[in-house]
Amino acid sequence: MEKSIGILVQGGALGTVGSAMASKYLIVVLAIFSSFAQVVIEASSWWSLGMNHMNPMNPVQMSEVYIIGAQPLCSQLAGLSQGQKKLCHLYQDHMQYIGEGAKTGIKECQYQFRHRRWNCSTVDNNSVFGRVMQIGSRETAFTYAVSAAGVVNAMSRACREGELSSCGCSRAARPKDLPRDWLWGGCGDNIEYGYRFAKEFVDARERERIYQKGSYESARILMNLHNNEAGRRTVYNLADVACKCHGVSGSCSLKTCWLQLADFRKVGDALKEKYDSAAAMKLNSRGKLVQVNSRFNTPTIHDLVYIDPSPDYCVRNESTGSLGTQGRLCNKTSEGMDGCELMCCGRGYDQFKTVQTERCHCKFHWCCYVKCKKCTEIVDQFVCK
Repeated sequence: MEKSIGILVQGGALGTVGSAMASKYLIVVLAIFSSFAQVVIEASSWWSLGMNHMNPMNPVQMSEVYIIGAQPLCSQLAGLSQGQKKLCHLYQDHMQYIGEGAKTGIKECQYQFRHRRWNCSTVDNNSVFGRVMQIGSRETAFTYAVSAAGVVNAMSRACREGELSSCGCSRAARPKDLPRDWLWGGCGDNIEYGYRFAKEFVDARERERIYQKGSYESARILMNLHNNEAGRRTVYNLADVACKCHGVSGSCSLKTCWLQLADFRKVGDALKEKYDSAAAMKLNSRGKLVQVNSRFNTPTIHDLVYIDPSPDYCVRNESTGSLGTQGRLCNKTSEGMDGCELMCCGRGYDQFKTVQTERCHCKFHWCCYVKCKKCTEIVDQFVCK
């Protein structure tokens, strides 16, 4: 009897130990899953709508999803926050132009940084730019600003072209300095609507995230919101009056004017200048962003801000998301950032020859076409080791 009791007690002890070990194992698994889910959530972004041109089966490109009562679009789009999904359900016809705006921003980012160590490379997942966007650097600041600007640009133009049911041509007031005999009308880009909708949609992700006041995450939210606004305002401020002449034989006896978006390259150039002069910020005791160096002028809503130093973009680093510069083309004769010395970070470079074909000896033929020959030449190119 005592032996039986002993076995029962021993079995109970083993059961208790096994149960404790199982509980600990379960906690570890849940912690890993939770952290993995957090990474997935953080990595996913509405920017992925701008990459959808690469996938012909993407729902944004399929017109049939816009049929009244059809609901698959919003649930199929990766990277949307809950607030963005609600806006998607309410304004399904807007989503194609959100994607076009994101695509415009991505392309402009890649153009502006084509000669930099970080060249705005995209990766093949819903994060678009990879882990590098998890660092609050000045490169991240530029990316948020230019993508928000892209959405304002695309939405404003879609309104003017009659593509959206909830907006039309611009209703901007007549400029006070416009000559009295010039007509104010035409169909201008609806920048007011584009600005408002872009603010509602792009900022939704940041506004619905709740973190403890004074935490790093709260600082990132403030940084992202600030740079989103800087991007939108750059588009708004660069819009200008465009006019067209009317009259017999081009006499321009009458002019019709309207509000028109600036070419997006001008927006990119302006934001690149803001990137170069971006302000380093930190959180103060009240949970507000303040400048690290108080000797400099306080940044305005039009300036870019960042909270982290940029990572080392010279070498590939999985943890920071840096792709490195190995294999990048460089300019042997340049002393700028595209030069081999700076681009290759002192590692040296390899030289190879390549054949380039281009149009040459072009002649105009009456009427009316240009005929060119094709010329080939062997050129030297240089890539970083």
